Amino acid sequence: MSTVHSSPERELQRPTAPPGPPPEPTTGGRSRRNPLVLAGGLALSWLVPTGLVALDLGVLLLPLLLFSIAAVLRVGGVLLDRLFVAGLVLAGSVLTFGLLFSLWPWGLSPVATSGLMFSVVTVAAWAARRGPRLPLRFRWSDLLVLGTGYGVWHYLFHPIAGTSAAERVAYFATSEDRLAHFSFFSGIQNVGGFNFLHQDAARSFLIPPSEVTYPQGSHFLLAWTDTLVHSSADSGDMLYTMNRYFLYLLVGYALFCAVLVWAARWIGGPRLRGWRCAAVCATVGAIMFASNYMDLMVHGFDSTFIGLLLIALALAVLIRPAMGTTEFVLAASAGLITVTYAYNIYGAFVGVALLGALVAHRRKFAGRWWWTAGALACALGVAALPSVLSVLGNLDVAGASNMNGPSVGADRSILIGGGLLGLLAAVMPRNRRTAVGQAHLAVLLGTGGLLSAFAAYQLHTIGKYSYYFHKMTAVGVVVSLISLGAVGVMLQSPYRGTARTLPSRLGELAISGLAVAAALSLFANVQWGFLTTKDNPSAWSANPLVAWGRGEFKGDMGPKGAQALDISSKGPVIALFANDDYKNLKATWLASLLNRRGGDMTALYDIHWVSIGGPQVKEEDYQKSLGRLKGAIDKLPAAPVPPTVLTADPSVGDRIKRDLAAQGVTVTVLSDPQNLWTEPWSRTFPGV
Repeated sequence: MSTVHSSPERELQRPTAPPGPPPEPTTGGRSRRNPLVLAGGLALSWLVPTGLVALDLGVLLLPLLLFSIAAVLRVGGVLLDRLFVAGLVLAGSVLTFGLLFSLWPWGLSPVATSGLMFSVVTVAAWAARRGPRLPLRFRWSDLLVLGTGYGVWHYLFHPIAGTSAAERVAYFATSEDRLAHFSFFSGIQNVGGFNFLHQDAARSFLIPPSEVTYPQGSHFLLAWTDTLVHSSADSGDMLYTMNRYFLYLLVGYALFCAVLVWAARWIGGPRLRGWRCAAVCATVGAIMFASNYMDLMVHGFDSTFIGLLLIALALAVLIRPAMGTTEFVLAASAGLITVTYAYNIYGAFVGVALLGALVAHRRKFAGRWWWTAGALACALGVAALPSVLSVLGNLDVAGASNMNGPSVGADRSILIGGGLLGLLAAVMPRNRRTAVGQAHLAVLLGTGGLLSAFAAYQLHTIGKYSYYFHKMTAVGVVVSLISLGAVGVMLQSPYRGTARTLPSRLGELAISGLAVAAALSLFANVQWGFLTTKDNPSAWSANPLVAWGRGEFKGDMGPKGAQALDISSKGPVIALFANDDYKNLKATWLASLLNRRGGDMTALYDIHWVSIGGPQVKEEDYQKSLGRLKGAIDKLPAAPVPPTVLTADPSVGDRIKRDLAAQGVTVTVLSDPQNLWTEPWSRTFPGV
């Protein structure tokens, strides 16, 4: 007896349920709420964090929170789907409650913050009469999602495996932007909450007015995560804190690549199966293996790729909200808040996608429109708060919109070609008649419209595309990649309508393997060893991810120099390790961060023009640099001890001390010839 499978066309022709709210999940006969269950859950919500933190195992609180939220949600048919949506809700919860954490007396205490969040999950589950339940099922394509994340992580971590925290500074400090991002992270840890809610205190750790003008969502998420990993709100030794922050970034970028694969599969839905699903997932993964977006890591655009990770999750859920109304409101609110907090200019794309989802999936909210609209309006208010404070903090919106700076350009083939393929899939009759297809079309058109409008604005005001246009086109690339899930649905499966026998399953497995191999060859330039020689390597070996894995993006700050910068000084630290002003700037910034004095860089940014510290400097250059050095020191706020100047050449250090003293400036000078930089300038900021 053969099994006949329904085609998508037959499913579209079936009678649909009348408009109205979807049925609530069954509760298994539990008709009343037992207060003893609530009391026990609340007790565990605080006892578990207290015990784990006391045992220095606070890191376990992160997966426990994730699985607790996943066990209460009713989303997705497989465990991985549930965990990704739960991760989005968890991130949104951390940032929302982060406003409270920033104001209450316990700051980012891992016990207090996780205890409150466990309590909220407990009360929500008890009020909804939902017992913990997880779908312990998987899809074979889960291996491609997880494999993409692991593969990227392997190359990212390979060059630093087995190295010390000081040695890893050479990979951490590859860009000026990363030093700025770490200052936000450090500020949040030290003030115990969002910098924009502790502006006076935060100025000691970062360069004003960024404490209020720059989005801090990604830094807050990582700072809160660090309290769990470190089992303390006190970050401890800054060199090891810097190392942990760097490892979080590596995990974040690997997760970003995996999320794109998952989002494409999620949008494809249950119709995307077999070899078609393998082809879609492998294609997205292969593109990310070879993508120039690895340069986001090299250039230190930390909040950018974390924002892109969050927007991929948010857009996937908005396009295909395969969940009840409550879960949709939670996920949509979390997406709006997390994306806007992480990178506020990306919030507009989520807003457009949310409007499209509300219109396309309007039948889902029938009878609950006022509740849905009210909840989302509250989420919008929370999401807008940091941006409103930025504008009130004298942010020059027009000037910032047109600013220049190093950027990572979008791969136009993916941006345009993938977008057109997605548009083709969205307008196909089989997709156009579905709410998912309509929401997908709204995201494609809305993204294109926002990019076009911003491009027209920049061309009108400055006559060219600049920094933030390239940042915004990254969202277009994300939309193009996750749209491949809808493209895959258009492919016809040769096994449709046939029995799922063992030979047919083996045949589909073989075709899936061929699809994966083809995707890796076409989009990641994997040549499987064919025609690869020492003199003519494959294109795969030249892509940025593999180059990172070989250590080619290592900077020139060695472990000796990194250790010399961390002197636990109670006053400003100025590092003049070379006759190169940019190297001195980077070393001084690192020293300020390691000594918890990032705010000193407001004055010490003038070190950018100080090119002394090593031997054999020209007298003219020495005098100019000495004047700049004195000017920077004069701008420093009062400190308990005089500034400490670190130099590589002892004789130059002694001369600097004498010459500054003659002008009434007192400094402490420490010199060590082993700190001298000998690498060429290009190694200071690789990839710039």
